[in-house]
Amino acid sequence: MPSKAATVALTALAPISWGSTYFVTTEFLPADRPLFTGLMRALPAGLLLLALTRKLPRGAWWGKALVLGALNIGAFFPLLFLAAYRLPGGVAAVVGSVGPLFVVGLAALLLGDKPTLKSLLAAIGAAFGVSLVVLKAGAAFDTVGVLAGLLSALSMSAGTVFTKRWGRPEGVGALALTGWQLTAGGLLIAPLAFLIEGAPPALTGTNLAGYAYLAFGNTAISYFLWFRGIGRLSASSVTLLGPLSPITAAVIGWAALGQALGPVQIAGMLIAFGATLAGQLSPRASHATRTPRTTRTPRAPQTSQAPGTLAGPDAAPNGPTGAKGVPNTAGNAEGARERAGEETFGRTERNAREVSMDPEVSAVRR
Repeated sequence: MPSKAATVALTALAPISWGSTYFVTTEFLPADRPLFTGLMRALPAGLLLLALTRKLPRGAWWGKALVLGALNIGAFFPLLFLAAYRLPGGVAAVVGSVGPLFVVGLAALLLGDKPTLKSLLAAIGAAFGVSLVVLKAGAAFDTVGVLAGLLSALSMSAGTVFTKRWGRPEGVGALALTGWQLTAGGLLIAPLAFLIEGAPPALTGTNLAGYAYLAFGNTAISYFLWFRGIGRLSASSVTLLGPLSPITAAVIGWAALGQALGPVQIAGMLIAFGATLAGQLSPRASHATRTPRTTRTPRAPQTSQAPGTLAGPDAAPNGPTGAKGVPNTAGNAEGARERAGEETFGRTERNAREVSMDPEVSAVRR
């Protein structure tokens, strides 16, 4: 099983990829088509993953897949794009950066994860750092846009927590679960896109290249890594990787679009990145949770008996001596070997129980 550092690094690729969405949307895609863009991101990627995995939900998982698809994709995408179109990019990013705080609260309610001071400070620090990176003086606030941004963050946060709570069905991998959610979310977006935006626009080669990147690199692979990370890390640790998205967007804007990065923006990046790293640090195990040492059971006092004899069930069938009056040393050796085997088995069983009690060693399947 990969180490936690490797899992964190792979999961972090998802928000880093999402940080390129703004650049691809503005430079490669047709304007004023947020719902169609959300549809093109979700549905082709979901259908591709369904074709690759060839697994469909069963029983209660039809409903669960629909709920997760609505929270993580179907509601999240339209609300996110609505906030992006109603608010300046910096304001939308700041509103969305409150997601880790939502996750901390929802995880306490639904998962029983008690909020820690470290997780709260990391979430607040991440939001503050993002605000320094993207928020500019004189930015306009729109009530509908702010509400849409908050609801999009809440939707994604709830999807993250419910994905952690429900896990995956037996024998189903993260790739199949991702395909279910993307397909369900895309199907929910489709009627909205056609009712609100009308027929799809004529697409150029540049548009198709942009949609292909968003669907497969930015969505299929990224969401697979994201849901895989949710299954192996805590919900708060995963969501605190989210600030990497606006940081990446700012770096791409500076490198590709010539947008300025001043000392305040760089300081905000460092604060947000530091909060992200702090959210991945595991607390030290307390002494109270360590496995107690086992104590040896005192031996029963030995009864006096003739040399070369065994007492109780190990006694030789012919008494203390053999048939010809010879001390039964074979019986003594056999009994000793049996007692040694029983002691070895007991120690092995105790060690197995100790390992299973150690939370750092035992693997918990979601």
